[in-house]
Amino acid sequence: MDAFLLHSRALAGALVFAFSTLLLFPELSCAQQTGITRHYKFDIEMTNVTRLCHTKSMVTVNGQFPGPRIVAREGDRVIVKVVNHVQSNVSIHWHGVRQLRSAWADGPAYVAQCPIQTGQSYVYNFTIVAQRGTLFWHAHISWLRATIYGPIIILPERGVPYPFAKPYKEVPVIFGEWWNADTEAVINQALQTGGGPNVSDAYTINGLPGPLYDCSAKDTFKLRVKPGRTYLLRIINAALNDELFFSIANHTLTMVEVDAVYMKPFDTNTLIITPGQTANVLLRTKLSFPGATFLMLARPYATGQGTFDNSTTAGILEYQHPNASSSPSFSKKLPRLKPSLPSLNDTKFVADFTSKLRSLATTQYPAKVPQTIDRHFFFTVGLGTSPCPKNQTCQGPNGTKFAATVNNVSFSMPTTALLQSHFFGQSKGVYTPDFPIVPLTAFNYTGIPPNNTLVSNGTRLVVLPFNTSVELVMQDTSILGNESHPLHLHGFNYFVVGQGFGNYDPAEDPANFNLADPVERNTVGVPPGGWVAIRFLADNPGVWFMHCHLEVHTSWGLKMAWLVLDGHLPDQKLPPPPADLPKC
Repeated sequence: MDAFLLHSRALAGALVFAFSTLLLFPELSCAQQTGITRHYKFDIEMTNVTRLCHTKSMVTVNGQFPGPRIVAREGDRVIVKVVNHVQSNVSIHWHGVRQLRSAWADGPAYVAQCPIQTGQSYVYNFTIVAQRGTLFWHAHISWLRATIYGPIIILPERGVPYPFAKPYKEVPVIFGEWWNADTEAVINQALQTGGGPNVSDAYTINGLPGPLYDCSAKDTFKLRVKPGRTYLLRIINAALNDELFFSIANHTLTMVEVDAVYMKPFDTNTLIITPGQTANVLLRTKLSFPGATFLMLARPYATGQGTFDNSTTAGILEYQHPNASSSPSFSKKLPRLKPSLPSLNDTKFVADFTSKLRSLATTQYPAKVPQTIDRHFFFTVGLGTSPCPKNQTCQGPNGTKFAATVNNVSFSMPTTALLQSHFFGQSKGVYTPDFPIVPLTAFNYTGIPPNNTLVSNGTRLVVLPFNTSVELVMQDTSILGNESHPLHLHGFNYFVVGQGFGNYDPAEDPANFNLADPVERNTVGVPPGGWVAIRFLADNPGVWFMHCHLEVHTSWGLKMAWLVLDGHLPDQKLPPPPADLPKC
């Protein structure tokens, strides 16, 4: 029966999804041992969905938007059969899952696998190792993740408590973006013209835009709570192109985990979360019925010069009325309070917030920061331009096309999978192992930009021996404007040991690195006009994508890949691919 419940599609529809999230995961309530195998089936299918009085046919998983949740415990094996019933190629990424020796299941199209074509299927098979918390899954090809995403909820091993008070209920809160148009048409048009893509029409909470948009009052996420209780909000930013501030009116949130890693708790009225990041926060409700309802708002933190969706999504926090009988009763005629959020470009708030993030760093949950470094890298991240093709008019800067780069290399996606090419020794003509470890041309990265903004192109990788300790500094540039870039690394967590504004100073800045309890995560925002330093141990063989999680920047080329070689021991080698691995 447990497997049947997990496969059930009875939760289809965003309203049912929204209200059902208050349940405490009945899938895991029966007495089960750790290390079990959990089976899911994802049918990729077209579904009619209506938001903002606009109905469109869009790609979904099992007809649900957002998609179904994956629930497992630390140590469980997860098997997901994905069947593609639509015309688009598709692949699924299990964002933040370490994928230790299971790189074939990581998901990014043309990196870890060829995409799943129409009428085909692929079985993703991986084990949750030494992780617990909130992650998420999403499509990883073109812009399909606009509608193909859902939560991954990893509970601790049975009998292992949270390192904080056990919550009364647990609630996924997933931010997304809604376009009235087909998002594939949006990005295809932008890549053709070289200009910026059309922005979204709304942000969403659990697929619902909320009452601040026209024709949307009925599509509002409502979090219904009891006084004097503690709720765990599992917050996910699945938006395509926008970092978001989030706050609940007259309530304090306690940060306890980011990117499925426990952290030192701290209280905040507002949090900032980039696309690709997750956060677990405790919400302690008021001790008595407050006689009001409370808006939960999310709106963008915007640093670039381009256009963006300057709107606000809202949910409603409602308290159960004290006169309610056994069934919940909620008053409809109460004052509705609204939180105040930082200004759209409040970089100081973001810097102050991120400086408070610290690993728990206890005996049970240590921060295993590499103390000695084998390889140092310095990557610039930012925008640039490509020439406009002959006989075409382009809408990028000065008649060019927008591009984006790491170390001025705009990554060219191959037509076959990098991991397959590496494993079978067929890299010739697919990629080269010569990604630059420092910028080829140094300049004042955050000062007056160079006149020449043209980028180079290539499919170039960094090759690392197994167990190499890596320090990487990522530096924003002022080319076409300073901008925050949330960088996501597949296959690894890393420690954010330092960050600052201006140009990174290799002589002075390392002295201020935090090597004791830096936050550990899989996605970090490179500050606008600044830099961030991370450290990780390359202990996972495979080809691992690293890219900006602003989808428009990824489309423009702000991406690269690390090739981690096998180690000498059997458990340090990548196994052969599964028999059903898709072919290009």
